[in-house]
Amino acid sequence: MSNRHTIILMQTSQHRGSRTFMDYESISQAMDGICGLYERKLKDLNPAIRNITYDISDLYNFFDGLADLSALVYDHSIQAYLPYDRQWIKQKTLQNLKKLAQ
Repeated sequence: MSNRHTIILMQTSQHRGSRTFMDYESISQAMDGICGLYERKLKDLNPAIRNITYDISDLYNFFDGLADLSALVYDHSIQAYLPYDRQWIKQKTLQNLKKLAQ
């Protein structure tokens, strides 16, 4: 499960030109990547603050503020990508953050 290629599809605004994707070698790397996007946004918005903190509800609000967010995860057994929605990404992000906190 850990080495399942994952593509994150994201649209930051209602404009079709804001569509983008990012691909990762695993689900956990994808969740780290999404958290990193949020952290970079926080740093851009608060350049004078050295240590920025946030909680899971802040991260979820960021996810909900995107026009679209989904994932495609490669399933080796069927040799195809399976789609997952924003709610799944929230669950996987929380699981990933809990693992990192241990």
